[in-house]
Amino acid sequence: MTINVRNGANILGSHIDALSWEDAINTICDWARNRESRYVTLCNVHSVVTALLEDDHRHDLNEADMATSDGMPVTWTLRKLGFPEQQRINGPDLMWKYCDKAEKVGHKVFFYGSTDMVLSLLENKLRATFPELQIVGMYSPPFRELTATEDDEVVERLNASGANVVFIGLGCPRQERWMFQHRGKINAVMIGVGAAFNYHAGTTKRAPLWMQNAGLEWFHRLASDPKRLWRRYLVTNSIFILAITAQLLGIKKFQD
Repeated sequence: MTINVRNGANILGSHIDALSWEDAINTICDWARNRESRYVTLCNVHSVVTALLEDDHRHDLNEADMATSDGMPVTWTLRKLGFPEQQRINGPDLMWKYCDKAEKVGHKVFFYGSTDMVLSLLENKLRATFPELQIVGMYSPPFRELTATEDDEVVERLNASGANVVFIGLGCPRQERWMFQHRGKINAVMIGVGAAFNYHAGTTKRAPLWMQNAGLEWFHRLASDPKRLWRRYLVTNSIFILAITAQLLGIKKFQD
């Protein structure tokens, strides 16, 4: 089954789709088969709160062809808003599930983002797990804005590769802005998967499954890198709790 009409809810001003794993993978696969220029965002608390505070990011999320609930708090909110069976559809698992599907149906994949070291480790892991998967390119862009000429070269490279899906690992909100700017230019489905490259490459350890299911993956990441992440989680988690409580109680409405 693929999704033709988008079901979902407004969460702090961002539309998040209510859909199953099967719906998500099959819809992406259908788009990818025809190399349609589309983009998929995976929305956790950080992404939704960033969208609440920054109009550009909210615009990029609401323009997406699919926006999934990446993060248990967002998933729980969807359940509260009328979708009790909603599953958490997160970046690392979506990337892995789609690669498994792509190997079976012969789709080509490209990986854009992160560092050369991470991409090399990721490629080794992918080839060991999915030996028939057609990996048609990996590219680590410079950590700066590309010039117009460089950007044109990237677009040409991606299109010439014949990729059906391009996984984008630039982090939020940079990857969402990049995908919005390149829809209509890149003939592939773009999926922003955040830190998924690092998780699967083994350079960042993922939280145990019980912590993921309990909505504590953020705490695992914080404990792994407290100096860099403490301010982000203190601020974004507090804002999310206060704002979503106000939304669910009907105290505040958030326009998309």
